[in-house]
Amino acid sequence: MTETDHIMAVRSRINELAAKAKTPEGLTKDEITERADLRMEFLDNFRKSFRSQVEMLQVYDEDGKEVTPEKVKKIQREKGLRDN
Repeated sequence: MTETDHIMAVRSRINELAAKAKTPEGLTKDEITERADLRMEFLDNFRKSFRSQVEMLQVYDEDGKEVTPEKVKKIQREKGLRDN
């Protein structure tokens, strides 16, 4: 199972638990714990993915001049993604 497939399965299970939580039956204690763990896993993956996208970003103004923030440039240099 690829990472993308795994995260899709996690999201699907979160949605199943959310739907069950809205029923009169509700969730068991184990399911509440599982839901919390799955949410944390999903959010951790989202944050890592978002950070990776931001770190690859280059920003240009209307004149075509690069205005990428220095903090991002520094991270790109450290990862070998930028020469200057």
